[in-house]
Amino acid sequence: MTVGMKDQIRNAADQVYRYMTESRSTDWGMNINEWDWVPGVGTIALLHYYDRTGKQDVLDYLVGWVERNQEKAGRTKVINSMAPFAIYPRMYELTKKTYYLDQAKHISQWMVHEAPRTREDAFEHTVTEKDSFPEQVWADTIFMADLLLARTAKITQDADLAAQALEQVCLHLKLLQDETAGVLFHGWNCVQGDHLSAARWTRANAWICVAVPEILREIAELVVIPDQVGASYRRMIDGLIAYQSNNGLWHTVMDRTDFYQETSGSAGIACGIMLAIRTGLLEESYRKYALKALNGVMGNIRTTGEVTSVSGGTPIMPTIEAYQTIEQIPTLYGQGLVLMLLAECFALE
Repeated sequence: MTVGMKDQIRNAADQVYRYMTESRSTDWGMNINEWDWVPGVGTIALLHYYDRTGKQDVLDYLVGWVERNQEKAGRTKVINSMAPFAIYPRMYELTKKTYYLDQAKHISQWMVHEAPRTREDAFEHTVTEKDSFPEQVWADTIFMADLLLARTAKITQDADLAAQALEQVCLHLKLLQDETAGVLFHGWNCVQGDHLSAARWTRANAWICVAVPEILREIAELVVIPDQVGASYRRMIDGLIAYQSNNGLWHTVMDRTDFYQETSGSAGIACGIMLAIRTGLLEESYRKYALKALNGVMGNIRTTGEVTSVSGGTPIMPTIEAYQTIEQIPTLYGQGLVLMLLAECFALE
């Protein structure tokens, strides 16, 4: 990678970071001062950016964010509101403040013992809005909730918690993976025994792509990870590569080339590939697909740092066609997944 390209990546990352942290927006997608999955993905990405750069201002921002918003923590205990807690184990390591560790342990125990589960024992995907999705398993859950379990397991050396995190990964891969194409469906209905509208939604795959390498890295010394987990992950990646467009991006429903191309999901898949190479889940030969996606993603970052072509909040839609109707808006998760990808590229030669 040329020096010029490295500089472009670092400059883009700084712009994306500033667009996230300097925004005063109260819009759903960009309001970082809430306690839900949208700012949760944002803060997870900011911590990832800090870990890859060591920039003190990024850590200072996260400390300040928690201080401003911690009174909102735990008001509504659902899967989606677990996401902001995922930074807590690492924040404890960095600050030594016991508040972070105590909360991470408390919320993790709530998930294990009280969070609603489906009949297959997977976490039921619950949200802060009034909507209800009984007996539904969503790919999103692994990033929004299971990442916290794995990180808490590592910092507390809790093998039982690690086993719970691993079980959720195994269940979600088993229930969501398309046996033919290898990629994941958006969700699974445990009552009907089907994948609902059976959308091969790109961002659903991105959540799993990013989260699984990190989860497995956190719990590797606490539990035995079955070979099947890595095999399923690689089969998913191989399937995703088959749907990658010539410009490196994926369409919002990947097998519908007449649908718009979506940046957050594309960035998440590419970031997941980079993480999986770094953690040994994938071979170096896969990197070219991540770099191909990087080029496409870079083209969707404005000079202001705004990431474009990001689909808004997307439940499991009633039909495949309905995914194309989701509006494209600036969001913290779009910014965040792109920031994570850019940060993963800093060490490239």
